[in-house]
Amino acid sequence: METTSFGYKKLRIWEQARELVIEIHRMTLSNLPKFEMYEEGSQIRRSMKSVKANIVEGYGRRRHKAEYVRFLDFAYASALETIEHLETLHETESLRDADLFSTLHERLIQLSKSIYLFTRGVEAHHNEDR
Repeated sequence: METTSFGYKKLRIWEQARELVIEIHRMTLSNLPKFEMYEEGSQIRRSMKSVKANIVEGYGRRRHKAEYVRFLDFAYASALETIEHLETLHETESLRDADLFSTLHERLIQLSKSIYLFTRGVEAHHNEDR
């Protein structure tokens, strides 16, 4: 069992999610109207944190393929949910910074694709090296 060096931190999808958690958190504090702090701002923060948390929880259950895939699927679904919240903020003009929207949107799409491909890899190759 890993106790001092957490292997999930070596996963590219975890690193991408970590960076986006920070950027989305900052965006909700700096770029949204006050009323959105407890509405859509809260929702997008929680869904993005869920992506990262599910990657970690899946990794913790990686000895069991079905459990690993299940939590990666949760991470993927939360990434899609985060995209939806970001689009809602943009469409309602709560997020008016078009460049910030485009950057975050593209990175979230890339993360969701990366999680999807990583999950397919786990499904295809889990335990091959054991």
